[in-house]
Amino acid sequence: MSILQEIITHKKAEVAERISLYPIKLLEQSLFFGGQTVSLKKYILRQDKSGIIAEFKKKSPSKGMINPYADVERTSIGYMQAGASALSVLTDKQYFGGSNEDLSTARKFNYCPILRKDFIIEEYQIVEAKAIGADAILLIAAVLSPQRLKELAAFAKSLHLEVLMEVHSLDELQQNLHPEVDLIGVNNRNLNTFVTDIAVSKELAPHIPQEFVKVSESGISNPATLLELQAFGFEGFLIGESFMQHSRPEQAAARFIHEFQQLQQKKRGDTAPGTHA
Repeated sequence: MSILQEIITHKKAEVAERISLYPIKLLEQSLFFGGQTVSLKKYILRQDKSGIIAEFKKKSPSKGMINPYADVERTSIGYMQAGASALSVLTDKQYFGGSNEDLSTARKFNYCPILRKDFIIEEYQIVEAKAIGADAILLIAAVLSPQRLKELAAFAKSLHLEVLMEVHSLDELQQNLHPEVDLIGVNNRNLNTFVTDIAVSKELAPHIPQEFVKVSESGISNPATLLELQAFGFEGFLIGESFMQHSRPEQAAARFIHEFQQLQQKKRGDTAPGTHA
């Protein structure tokens, strides 16, 4: 059994238990459930932002513990002050050290879009996402059939949540170009082997239709890589480990975004009319 299969097997049992403990009627009474959501798509496309979806992730199956003592309030506020476009918060506890409370805490202190990062396989988890304060959900093509992904995306839209659909191969992409999807994320990390390669984003970019916002995920540790990816049409960049491996992730994000902005200014200067290389 691959780690991905193991995660999904565990997730099915976990969701079944949560349904028995916290019925949908209870989730719908949450303070956040009736709140207006913020568009992840629009924030990524804003010219005054970096396009970066900064992630709060304490551990991962491939790296183990990354930053078990990170504070979600300080980190999430710091990410936004640094110029991130949005937040991604891991809510899987078993494999990523996250919790629903982490996302709700981030929601209390930030107005920006928040992506619930989890392995979503049931409608219940989408109701839960709305109840804890998320604006968008992740749907992973590798763990869902095209029909199931389409159903879950449509259900998310009915709750005014946006959908970031994650792919790792051309087959996954071409089978899941549903109008219910808002953003397409290319995961540079193979979820079965955990090998990471930015080339995956570059290879799939030409096959992503214009109407979807393109997001490159995982393995981004150098601000110059963002310029490379922008040349392939990527507008969003999901970055977690590169920030979280530092004792103060928000400071690492601020340095990264500052350097990225300097590179952008230099590029604009180099390509302005009347300038020479």
